[in-house]
Amino acid sequence: MAADAPQRLADIWVYLAATPLLGLTITLLVYHGAFLIYRRSGFHPLANPVPIAVAVLATLLWATGTPYPVYFEGAQFVHFLLGPATVALAVPLFEQLHRLRQLALPLLGALAAGIVATTVCAIGLGWALGASRATLASLAPKSVTMPVAMGIAEKIQGLPSLTAVLVMATGVFGAVSARYLFNALRITDPAVRGFALGTIAHGIGTARAFQVSEEMGAFAGLAMGLSALFSALVLPALAGWLLSLG
Repeated sequence: MAADAPQRLADIWVYLAATPLLGLTITLLVYHGAFLIYRRSGFHPLANPVPIAVAVLATLLWATGTPYPVYFEGAQFVHFLLGPATVALAVPLFEQLHRLRQLALPLLGALAAGIVATTVCAIGLGWALGASRATLASLAPKSVTMPVAMGIAEKIQGLPSLTAVLVMATGVFGAVSARYLFNALRITDPAVRGFALGTIAHGIGTARAFQVSEEMGAFAGLAMGLSALFSALVLPALAGWLLSLG
């Protein structure tokens, strides 16, 4: 029976390779493996499963010569689940409604300051390093959740594909470094930590916040949604003005 195992695996691979299920299956298996590493590390921020899974998947696609559209044909089901998952963030947020009412004005002020600061810093740093206008426009919405960020980048004549990479990198970096920065600044309130992380590191940061506590995750989810709304309304005009100065 053991001798038949490789043949069975080969048969399964042939079947999956001929169907859209291949992308979905590989995505789930790779992420599961990355999460096992994350758990073995004691949920250390540097072992975040997202960059590990992305690196492994990218390597597999490159090594097998699989075009991204072919992979995404099967993996798009995971993409579809982002919508329901985002809506589900309202449940833990509702449980924090009493704190939300107390902190409403400070949170809104922090949201506006965070979005403006990250946009100004991104464009300023890119300009200082000699980046092109298209690159600067792609950098501007890097802290916003990906679908909104790509739309903003396209509107201000950036490169949506570059923005997608920058958004993911920003989320991973935020999720990995936030704990050390909060500790260095002696910020201990879970609501404040979560809101800051959701504002700057969008969905990946929010996922990390939920791993710490439900309260931190609820405020991170709130920040992610509000920052997307605020950015969609304000960021095109703000980024356009900043880019015109260069």
